[in-house]
Amino acid sequence: MNDKKYILLIALHALIGILIYFFRPLSGIYAIAILGFGLYYVMKTQNKNNEVLYVAAYIVGSEVFLRMTGGNLLYESSKYGVMIFAALGMYYSGFSKNAIPFWIYLLLLIPGVIIATETLNLDTNIRKAIAFNISGPACLGIASIYCYNRKIKLSQINDIMLSLALPVFTTTIYLILYTPDLKEVLTGTGSNNETSGGFGPNQVATLMGIGMFVFFSRLLLASKSKLMFIFNLIILFNITYRGLVTFSRGGMVTGFVMIVLFLFYIYINTKSKAKLNLFRLLVFMGVAFLLTWTYTSTQTGGLIDKRYANKDAAGRVKESQLTGRGEIWDSEINDFLNNPVFGIGVAKALEIRQENTGGNIIASHSEISRTLAEHGAVGILALLIVFFTPIFLFIDNKQHIYLFCFLFFWLLTINHAAMRIAAPAFVYSLSLLKVFIDEAPVVHRE
Repeated sequence: MNDKKYILLIALHALIGILIYFFRPLSGIYAIAILGFGLYYVMKTQNKNNEVLYVAAYIVGSEVFLRMTGGNLLYESSKYGVMIFAALGMYYSGFSKNAIPFWIYLLLLIPGVIIATETLNLDTNIRKAIAFNISGPACLGIASIYCYNRKIKLSQINDIMLSLALPVFTTTIYLILYTPDLKEVLTGTGSNNETSGGFGPNQVATLMGIGMFVFFSRLLLASKSKLMFIFNLIILFNITYRGLVTFSRGGMVTGFVMIVLFLFYIYINTKSKAKLNLFRLLVFMGVAFLLTWTYTSTQTGGLIDKRYANKDAAGRVKESQLTGRGEIWDSEINDFLNNPVFGIGVAKALEIRQENTGGNIIASHSEISRTLAEHGAVGILALLIVFFTPIFLFIDNKQHIYLFCFLFFWLLTINHAAMRIAAPAFVYSLSLLKVFIDEAPVVHRE
């Protein structure tokens, strides 16, 4: 992609954010346009170059923005969209016969669904409850079957990641317009809906974190001129800043871990002569991140420093860093210990907590504890398949420079945001692609 086309794409997505902020009904039109154009694009090309991954990535990147602005037709539209396009891709391009681990993974989810039909209360909307909790794992399984050992060029993965990040930039523009003055809405160190577009800070920060990673990777690999380097740096600064001021730590810490893993892989695989240039770039980026943090600290009156130090607005250390999540974890582990083989059934853990708290709906933040409680030992096996499969594939997939970044995005995200959005499922599936480097990465600029 040439620089002019890239800048126009960024400008277009800034315009989308502006237009929807001033006229929210456009969000629904935007959602329909994504689906309609995606179907047309895939059917026209018959998925000859894995077009379904570009469309699915865009759907994933726009999910939180559409939820935030009321554009989604269904709350879980994005997960269903990823599954539909992955299935369409398999129709046109087939799938690997070696994707057996993920067929097994999907089969392992079935006992929990069957048990749920017996254990959920009669007044519960069983279909809706099961669909809400199983859509994430099902999305992961179907997307993974499509991606398993599918050959793809590194440049294509970079473009797929950009497709995911473009609507994240749209979200950033919307957030800038939604909360122009932080000091008017910041009263403490808790996650802040007002700085998150009036939506869940956890989900917003998760997308900001992956957006931060994507544009950081573009600084290293896709900024071939000083102009593009500065352009991407400005975008990176704004996404990072807006992610930080959500005051939701999980997504931003995850994005930072991805950057560290990426840098480590690049460094150990860079020739000795180029390591000095890479080191200089890393020093520059370290200073840039420090300045971003300092600016954020100034704009929040030091509250961001207290947030990440686990302190309240008065500077007192909080008793727990988990904001109630520890209690949820304990309750789900107890459910697992009481039903260790097949678990208590999909969605039953939430129902039990609702009964024990007098009707409060408290969804799990950890997909691991939820899986243990609702699927039992069968769920443990399913999680082990997901975690170890890309590691085994890496033995013959050393050119996949993002593999561990994608794997740990999934692992870390499901521990603070479960699988409430499609991002962890889809990004994980990208770790299963068979990658070929078609050109030398650009890590030095004159």
